[in-house]
Amino acid sequence: MSFDSLGLSAELVRAVSDKGYSEPTPVQRQAIPVILEGRDILAGAQTGTGKTAGFTLPMLQRLSAGKPVNGRRPVRALVLTPTRELAAQVGESVEVYGRHLQLSSSVIFGGVKINPQIQRLRRGVDILVATPGRLLDHASQGTLDLSRVEILVLDEADRMLDMGFLPDIRRILTDVPRKRQSLLFSATMPAPIRTLANDILRDPVSVQVARVSSPAETVMQRVYHVEHSQKANLLVH
Repeated sequence: MSFDSLGLSAELVRAVSDKGYSEPTPVQRQAIPVILEGRDILAGAQTGTGKTAGFTLPMLQRLSAGKPVNGRRPVRALVLTPTRELAAQVGESVEVYGRHLQLSSSVIFGGVKINPQIQRLRRGVDILVATPGRLLDHASQGTLDLSRVEILVLDEADRMLDMGFLPDIRRILTDVPRKRQSLLFSATMPAPIRTLANDILRDPVSVQVARVSSPAETVMQRVYHVEHSQKANLLVH
């Protein structure tokens, strides 16, 4: 199966080809057609399975197919991630895969000055990738309007839960339209994640590309039995 057989536009297939990819991964094969149809999705997928492109590609296509916006661009897609590193990774994917499209994007996270982010938001962006804390900082300062969001993505939702972001996510949900497409990706599906999914997803399609809680196939794991006092030395070794 090729990427163009999934219903992606020529511009997106070209961008994927430029990256050297010829065949979609299992999560991409299952998720892309569903997202292109405008359906909500609950996906069990780990880092390393190609999930970022699995939601980035159809998200770009749906936004590019919409009516052009006159004046300053409103935020039409919001991607929430637990860490600045993942936010930067997703932001890079949006830029790489959207290089042949007339869409703008930005990434905001904490630990850096907020003023350059404010200036970028004032110029208008179609796609915003953000960590919850910094997003709420902007919302509290009135520098961000989420009332036009069409697509909401929660990436690595279980990690956001582990890091205590669930209250922040629920606050953010009050700022985005109820009528939207929502995509939730999580490596594990604990009870709080399923509760959150029930609250934000409408008749979602479930996609499970690997056994729940299993590692990505690209990850090698080994166990070493060692006395507690020797753990640091072994780690250095």
